[in-house]
Amino acid sequence: MEIMETKNHTGKEVLIVDDELDICLLLSEMLKKKELHTEFATSLRAAQKVISSHLPEILFIDNHLPDGYGVDLIPLIKRKSPNTKIVMITAHDNISDRERAFRNGVDRFIGKPFSGEVINRTIDELIQPGTSLLPQHVD
Repeated sequence: MEIMETKNHTGKEVLIVDDELDICLLLSEMLKKKELHTEFATSLRAAQKVISSHLPEILFIDNHLPDGYGVDLIPLIKRKSPNTKIVMITAHDNISDRERAFRNGVDRFIGKPFSGEVINRTIDELIQPGTSLLPQHVD
């Protein structure tokens, strides 16, 4: 299963890209509670397929995927849709990965494991009108 979609939304679309199906399902359930439409992909190839048909308003992306690095997809997304908000989620939370992610245009960086509180706060900040969306590391 490379791409999965859930219905139940307010119009905001979220793409989750992570090779760990449990993470995709967990994030999807959390986001559905916020009435967001979620779709997930378990590889860069699958994510590119989704992105070629439509761009999400919010993207959660793991960095270390079986077919490449999520950080390499960020510039493409930002060129196509500068307003798409991108959240890097990764177990490989180090300074060089963070710096590269922010240079490439990520809006938030969250290390794994993460809490529901961190995800909820991040989503609230990303969808709340008038919120400053300066790139930041979320603890």
